[in-house]
Amino acid sequence: MNIRYKPHKNLLVRFFCNILFLIFVKNCRIMKNTALILFSAILFSNLMNAQLKPIKYTEGSQQLNGLFIKSAKKSPNNPGILLLPAWLGIDNASKGIAEELSKLGYHVFIADIYGEGNYPKNTGEAGKQTGFYKTNFEAYQKRIDSALKELVKSGANADNVVAIGYCFGGTGVLEAARGHLNVKGVASFHGGLGKDANRKVEPISTKVLVCHGADDPFVSKDEITSFQQEMRDSKADWQMIYYANSVHSFTNPEAGNDNSKGAAYNAVAAKRSFEHLQLFLNEVLKK
Repeated sequence: MNIRYKPHKNLLVRFFCNILFLIFVKNCRIMKNTALILFSAILFSNLMNAQLKPIKYTEGSQQLNGLFIKSAKKSPNNPGILLLPAWLGIDNASKGIAEELSKLGYHVFIADIYGEGNYPKNTGEAGKQTGFYKTNFEAYQKRIDSALKELVKSGANADNVVAIGYCFGGTGVLEAARGHLNVKGVASFHGGLGKDANRKVEPISTKVLVCHGADDPFVSKDEITSFQQEMRDSKADWQMIYYANSVHSFTNPEAGNDNSKGAAYNAVAAKRSFEHLQLFLNEVLKK
């Protein structure tokens, strides 16, 4: 009798074990799906937070349209970067740089210098606009400061910000330093360096990085010499790095590759200058 019932008993055990296994597998699938849903939700949330978002703001009566991208990494220090674009305004190059800096852990705001109704349609109009702000540097400083305030409103620590700029924006960050705006450092890429010789040289407390194309035809030797003397006279903590075989706009992939035109992209110089920027940011900002 015992021998007959053993197989029967084993079958029952196997049956119940199979039932339990199926329940376990089903629960695992539910858990797996839930985990995937949660993971997807977190990923989607991070992607949404790490997108450039339009920000409307004003300076005086002028309506402005900047772009903000949140840091992809959480930090109690909320480091921020104010980005001043080249002379045609907010472009693909500035957007791409902002996105890369977001991935590295920085809140980034791209400033709108011209404002609605004043956006240049071509280089001729851009030249007139930039000429106005280079001459009326105090207006330029105010416009930059208004963007700086928006960066802080968007989440950056007011005392943990660096301003970076390209071409005309590179000139702008130097004006931010001269105007004593609340930034820990400024980084200028293929920017104009000069200022009116009649302007008084005042102490500069913010740290200064200049990334310069060694063959840039738009910045004269006299302008470079005067700038370097200004940095010495202002007792600034400054550094100037030259990049071989590089002209104006060497960080912009849309600038072409013909150095004879005076403005052209140089992949090697772009990579090196971005690495130098990261070293500068690591030194100046708290992450």
